[in-house]
Amino acid sequence: MRRFLASSIGVTCAAALALPLAPSGAAAAAAAPGGTAPAVTRAAVTNGAGTPGSTQSLPLQPLDPDRASGAATFGLAPRSVRSFSLVGVIWDDPAAELHGQVQVRARAADTGVWSGWQDVETHNADHAADPETAERTSGRARGATAPLWVGASDGVEIRVRAESRSGSEAEPKAGSESTPLLPPGMRLELVDPGEDPPSEDTPSEDTPSEGAESPDRNPGEGTGENTGQPSGQNPADGSAVIPADAPRTGVMSAEATAASAANAPLAPLGATEIPALNRAETEEEYHVLRGTEAAGQEANAGGQAPRAEPYIGPRPGIVTRSGWGADESLREKSFVYTDKVSAAFVHHSASGNNYTCAQAPSVIRSIYRYHTESMGWRDIGYNFLVDKCGKIYEGRAGGLANPVLGAHTLGFNSNSMGVAVLGTFSSTSPPAAAVTGVAQLTAWKLGLHGMDPSAKTYLTSGGGNLYAKGTQVRLNVISGHRDGFNTECPGGKLYDKLGTVRSAAAGYQGR
Repeated sequence: MRRFLASSIGVTCAAALALPLAPSGAAAAAAAPGGTAPAVTRAAVTNGAGTPGSTQSLPLQPLDPDRASGAATFGLAPRSVRSFSLVGVIWDDPAAELHGQVQVRARAADTGVWSGWQDVETHNADHAADPETAERTSGRARGATAPLWVGASDGVEIRVRAESRSGSEAEPKAGSESTPLLPPGMRLELVDPGEDPPSEDTPSEDTPSEGAESPDRNPGEGTGENTGQPSGQNPADGSAVIPADAPRTGVMSAEATAASAANAPLAPLGATEIPALNRAETEEEYHVLRGTEAAGQEANAGGQAPRAEPYIGPRPGIVTRSGWGADESLREKSFVYTDKVSAAFVHHSASGNNYTCAQAPSVIRSIYRYHTESMGWRDIGYNFLVDKCGKIYEGRAGGLANPVLGAHTLGFNSNSMGVAVLGTFSSTSPPAAAVTGVAQLTAWKLGLHGMDPSAKTYLTSGGGNLYAKGTQVRLNVISGHRDGFNTECPGGKLYDKLGTVRSAAAGYQGR
């Protein structure tokens, strides 16, 4: 470990990485409900990883055609579709809320058996970039439900029922004052995550392609704005198609190289996992990242007191974006940073618990594609994700040790990080392994920024439904999403575990 750290110092200096002071920082047109816009398929190549995924986008239609002008129910009748594993509903206005009930059922691809009706979490506007940020005002952002993992399926049926102002399902006369309005431009998104990348690195994955960014490039320097892929038409059904722009070659693209290079101080280029470290190794790495290694050596040589050791938890193993098969062409090329990480917001993905730990990379690829292609975000919203077995995954690109600006807690994305536990924990308790994973992760990442997981801190609200913009808010260093925004997230059962997370994380830091 010492040998690797010594060799990393030059990379660290060349990349100008300093903690905690890092640099600050179109999918298809939607049709109005009842419109006749064609189905759309969006696809892209997974660079040097598994087979590509795609998204089918289907406009929802009135299910009560006699009241089409004021229909209270939209959806789609049962139909066969191309294979998918995750569903969600999007609409035009990212600020609009869907007041109603969304239910889907899917036909399993392997058995042909239809599932029962499953609820989709509708209130998802609180998982978003802060107001007035470039990501929020890009013109690409859309409103959306939470994504729901249904597993490999080839058939779908959906219904969206508006609720009356009293909260019950609406059955008023069309055009009456009590008729609720569903947001315009609703579309069903069916996401195919593609296949997992190879389990072992291949020599070609360590070879940057021509024009790729060098690993000694400052990870805060982007390569420009993301550009759309050319569209075409599917001759089979006339639907719009956005094809892959290049064949898979097994060689890392410029975007994949940049995402991996942002972790250069922690692991070699192309690594699929950042290995766990013990406490001594983590403390040594901390001083390398902070640039205090040389300073400490000089102080000792001059007979001064030895450097103070940090309160930081041992670094846990973390699966990189390459490890879970991120298609780096989907995100915007540049990275955006905040000043530091003063707090961690814990979330649940609300995507359901019907997945195996082996399927977690597929779930993450689906959420990533849903956030970028369907919702129009610059990257996946969360900084980290944790599966039910406690395995930790890198989220938004820009470097695991860096304060990357996420889109997870509307109004409180600055100076914070978002950690999502894969699953829905409103009435189901999170597995102990997942709770432990969150504690280990926060003990390490908050320790890099000198934060005590059991303490409180102040954050400035960027605007939301609990705190007006500019309000100084005193929050737990480890908070739940609902502490910064009026929302169900992270589910009552996971929220109840945050006290355990705080005490365990403080213990890992040696407090």
